[in-house]
Amino acid sequence: MPLTAENAAQQIQERLKDIQRLIHQIDDERRRSETNINGLTRAQQSNMPVQKMKSLYKACLQDAAVEEDTIRKALEKIHEIRNIRNERRIQARNAGNKEAIRRGALMKMVQISAQTLPLFVSKPGEKVPPLCGAIPAESNYIAKVGDNVAALVKGVEEEENWILAEVVSFLHRQNKYDVIDIDEEQKDRHVLSKRKVIPLPLMRANPETDGHALFPKDTVVMALYPQTTCFYKAIIHRLPQTATEDYEVLFEDSSYSNGYAEPLPVAQRYVIVYKSTKKSGSSGGGGSGSVSSSA
Repeated sequence: MPLTAENAAQQIQERLKDIQRLIHQIDDERRRSETNINGLTRAQQSNMPVQKMKSLYKACLQDAAVEEDTIRKALEKIHEIRNIRNERRIQARNAGNKEAIRRGALMKMVQISAQTLPLFVSKPGEKVPPLCGAIPAESNYIAKVGDNVAALVKGVEEEENWILAEVVSFLHRQNKYDVIDIDEEQKDRHVLSKRKVIPLPLMRANPETDGHALFPKDTVVMALYPQTTCFYKAIIHRLPQTATEDYEVLFEDSSYSNGYAEPLPVAQRYVIVYKSTKKSGSSGGGGSGSVSSSA
């Protein structure tokens, strides 16, 4: 059943109230845990019996577990709000009620989408799921309607380019995607085989807990060239060190003596496994000119 604007607004308000309640709960739990931690610190400086020390350690661990669980619940509510808004956006597009977005606003939306991508923080022993950071999708995975993907499309003179696109549908009988160019000025539709579509990460990997889920330094990748909607060949120069940092990548550029331009920041969401094209001689620096004309 289609989600009406009224129902969507009501569902979002309910979740915002839940988030507010959870934030207050997190604050209360943090104050309580600080009391126990201070008590543990004082105990370590005294000659407290070992058994009592163990009890304090256990209380601190329980406090941390409760706080973590509450934070995860709040993040889940935020994720639900994202899904509700995305569903309404897809419905509006299908109904033809879509506002034209200026290029500057589009680039801002692309950036915000990467910054607000859910962060996966694994629990001890937990495996990082597919489509988190550099972990690819499983071979049988089908991207959902509305998801962003990298799509290999033909441009002028029949050369192929990887562009940022949105899934309109998946044609199961043909095993093909119907995608639309994310660029408002283009809005080209493409029906592409599955091998010409790469799902983008659905979650960011946390460098502090899951660094193995990031591309290693010097890995050849495809990355979204800043302020464009096209992916180009690049090399990982520096990994993000915190959850809010981007990769630094070196885009291929023949105008530089070493074949690569100066480092540029690219968010985890837009750094994916490298796949060659029919015309792979174009570089990030040279390509950025051709991108600006089509983006």
